[in-house]
Amino acid sequence: MSTSAVHSLWTTAADPILKIDTPKIEYGQLSPTLIIVGAAIVGVLIEAVVPRKARYYAQVFVSVVALVAAFAAVVALAAGGYATTKSGIAAMGAIAVDGPALFLQGTILLAGLVGLFTFAERRLDPAAHGNRVDSFAAQAASVPGSDSEKAAVKAGFTTTEVFPLLLFAIAGMLIFPAANDLLTLFIALEVLSLPLYLMCALARRKRLMSQEAAVKYFLLGAFASAFTLFGIAMLYGYAGSVSYATIAQVVDGAVPDVTPALADTMGNDALLLVGSAMIVMGLLFKVGAVPFHMWTPDVYQGAPTPLTGFMAAATKVAAFGALLRILYVVLPGLRWDWRPVMWGVAIVTMLGGAIIAITQTDIKRLLAYSSIAHAGFILAGVIATTPDGVSSVLFYLAAYSFVTIGAFAVVTLVRDAGGEATHLSNWAGLGRRSPLVAAVFAVFLLAFAGIPLTSGFAGKFAVFKAAAEGGAGALVVVGVISSAIAAFFYIRVIVLMFFSEPRPEGPTVAVPSPLTMTAIGVGVAVTLVLGVAPQYFLDLANQAGVFVR
Repeated sequence: MSTSAVHSLWTTAADPILKIDTPKIEYGQLSPTLIIVGAAIVGVLIEAVVPRKARYYAQVFVSVVALVAAFAAVVALAAGGYATTKSGIAAMGAIAVDGPALFLQGTILLAGLVGLFTFAERRLDPAAHGNRVDSFAAQAASVPGSDSEKAAVKAGFTTTEVFPLLLFAIAGMLIFPAANDLLTLFIALEVLSLPLYLMCALARRKRLMSQEAAVKYFLLGAFASAFTLFGIAMLYGYAGSVSYATIAQVVDGAVPDVTPALADTMGNDALLLVGSAMIVMGLLFKVGAVPFHMWTPDVYQGAPTPLTGFMAAATKVAAFGALLRILYVVLPGLRWDWRPVMWGVAIVTMLGGAIIAITQTDIKRLLAYSSIAHAGFILAGVIATTPDGVSSVLFYLAAYSFVTIGAFAVVTLVRDAGGEATHLSNWAGLGRRSPLVAAVFAVFLLAFAGIPLTSGFAGKFAVFKAAAEGGAGALVVVGVISSAIAAFFYIRVIVLMFFSEPRPEGPTVAVPSPLTMTAIGVGVAVTLVLGVAPQYFLDLANQAGVFVR
């Protein structure tokens, strides 16, 4: 072949027709996430540069400022009309900026801020060698009980890396419900999960149990991620695109130009059904719905309690946001296929969570099964497939997240010589020993049970009303029965606290710093405000309840 021929090949290959468009990024609309990612990177640099003594204060300062700034950015976007009239798709189709996305991002940021206060608490454990310590391991890399761990405790080390890890997890959670294509969804899933797997292993007390929790969560989470990724591959094979809007068009058969290759795969409903089922399965795992709930009790029990509270609240908010967007934006054309399956999942989740919780003797496991039952109640709103369904789920998630963080913050206060006293027998007579802490915990338990004048009642009422109007009346009946079963074990704990004799060698209630007091105070305030005067927040959720397509 002559050189000229080769040369002509090159010139045709470098033909200017195939030019790649410059990416157009709307930095303003993505600012909440960008602020958090930036702060997380600063947190990593603080670990590398700042002397060990000053790290804790630097990390807490950076994290609080970032979360407040990101929340301000969300409020500014919502005030600028991005939740309603100006809502649209940003970052070249990767991220949706609309009402549900902004509402959930605001909820996640506030939950993250309240959770951060419990992370930063350093007055609950007795000082070790003159140094104040938090709930996290002195040195994560050292083997539990080894000499290096003892040396780290003696030197007063603390794992301040949890703050940037927390911010990375929150960054993933912000993108997760706003993702507008399947690849962005998957990347957000990994970004929010990996820091959580790590932090689960970092408990200062009961380290082996904590590491076991982390391994279980990591292995099961990896399986769920693999299912999600396989589902994404199948949906891509079916529709020839990972964009939510394009897949929805192909499902509805409304694609303007069908290529022969696309016509072949469009006829193959197996790809669509199996792919959708796998993606939804991965999201139900994150939500903790039965039968994908097996990790929840073990992980909640083994992880450091501040992390458990944050994870139970924020992960649910992000995962339900993503699930709503998948079902309402990508698969509305498959409604008749996914609704019966979701009915089944919601029923077994509500009943399973409530019934198994009755048998629990550990307060953290009890709250874990309670969170499974709540996932079932929220699914009732998802099944409604009406605008009211979306807004009721948004409201329930906002109400639930603060109650949860508050409840777990109270759990950190009840202590004996071995750290947190989580066995229920230790809580007997708590109302006589420390009436205020017991009363606050009772408020949270009543909210979980859905008793009137608490946020739990307003949330359940909104979700069940939406489900009933959406034609799922039978589901509401099951939900009310499950609520009654669940009320039994919440009330049982209240009776145990106030009407039992305290044991002389029982646990003490630690006096927290203002940080944990703030977390618990915010939890109580939100619980009562949303219970007594929910209308403003229900209207807010209503305005935010429309997805952009």
